[in-house]
Amino acid sequence: MGYGEAYNATFDPDLTARLIEDCAARYLVGRDPHDIESFFRNAYSSGFTQRPDVTMMGCVSALEMACWDIIGKEAGQPVYNLLGGRVHEALRTYTYLYPKSGSVVPADLAGTRNVYNDPDMAAATALEYVAEGFNAVKFDPAGPYTIYDGHQPRLVDIDLSAAMVKAVREAVGTRADILFGTHGPVHRHPARCAWPVRSSPMTRSGSRSPCRLICPR
Repeated sequence: MGYGEAYNATFDPDLTARLIEDCAARYLVGRDPHDIESFFRNAYSSGFTQRPDVTMMGCVSALEMACWDIIGKEAGQPVYNLLGGRVHEALRTYTYLYPKSGSVVPADLAGTRNVYNDPDMAAATALEYVAEGFNAVKFDPAGPYTIYDGHQPRLVDIDLSAAMVKAVREAVGTRADILFGTHGPVHRHPARCAWPVRSSPMTRSGSRSPCRLICPR
């Protein structure tokens, strides 16, 4: 048995599981798990589309991981030894700031004080994650983002963003990087110009910023 993981933000988890089962039944079950390239080509070309459908690729990624898991177990080797060998002893990871319980979807928490809109709660949560060993935390204080939002951040969002970043930086000190998520809706020019005007700690470069902020694209 092999284990894999699928990223799919398009459908609910139960539907994603059914999609993976269907993909496996069509292109993988009964075949040699070593034949990963053949599996990928058959799945990628399904429906004669010859294009990287995001849902299919999510299913394929989970099943390919499972194949490598099976191969590694059979060979008695960690998968990295089958893919060129280990290079690093450890890799950095970051975590989003999530509520301690309940839904992690911001829309479900609308109208409540939560880790997504309260600087003190965000700072306390960041501090807990750093204590667990994370040396980078990420959050989206200018969101939530929808298809109807403009690409220029609102002034109220800029002020909240500045307060959130300031609180988190003061809490974690230099023990963690801060990643500011925009997920694409915020254009580069507003992201670089609006925040420094309203709050000097929020420059994109980070090197001249007291909060040392990293803004992923």
